[in-house]
Amino acid sequence: MLAEGSADIGIIPVAAYTGIENLLILPDIAIASDDAVRSILLVSKLPLEQIRTIALDSSSRSSAALIQVLFAKYWKQEARFVSADPQLDTMLARNDAALLIGDPALKVDRSRYLTWDLAHEWRTFTGRPFVFAFWAVRGGAASDDALAYVPEVFRASRDAGLGHLPEIANEWSRRVELSPEFITSYLTENIQYSLQAENIAGMDLFFRLAAELKVLPPAPELRFAHELEIRNSALRNRF
Repeated sequence: MLAEGSADIGIIPVAAYTGIENLLILPDIAIASDDAVRSILLVSKLPLEQIRTIALDSSSRSSAALIQVLFAKYWKQEARFVSADPQLDTMLARNDAALLIGDPALKVDRSRYLTWDLAHEWRTFTGRPFVFAFWAVRGGAASDDALAYVPEVFRASRDAGLGHLPEIANEWSRRVELSPEFITSYLTENIQYSLQAENIAGMDLFFRLAAELKVLPPAPELRFAHELEIRNSALRNRF
């Protein structure tokens, strides 16, 4: 919807930024992980060095690009990647390993398989966090003065949500059949909700490596709405 112009603001996976022109990233708001994320897993019955074919959960272009970067740049290992529905038994019946994201990854019985947490592997490889998604606004969607207030509103919304984690965990426990304690741990220990300098550096590196491998198009320059916010704050302080 952002690409076609029917939405002005949206939360997008990082891979989508490479295909949509003229976006401004909202500062300090993201879905990221400083280390292990638990919901993005490479799952296999074979040791890593024996993996030759990998079924990719077709619902995540960003994670699919990340695993290809890790194989080529970190593990320095060739593999063939095929898109598949996130059904682990079927994926592993036809391939050596599977990439799972989201609820299916959280529910994997790790005692049965070898698993690699991709956010943890990225941290080990680069020393940086991984950003999975962020909020972006179409350039020209509103005046500079109007856009300058948007980051403040979205930060307040994020902070309000973080104040209701017990209720969120209880609701999603019923939906995904995981304990409230598990979901609370996931939301508080594995997920980050800000976009700090270190996160931005990790995101920029990911874009460069993915473009080198041609698993994603070259990303546009990272442009942030915070310049408008800073400018407007300076004006308010003057008056």
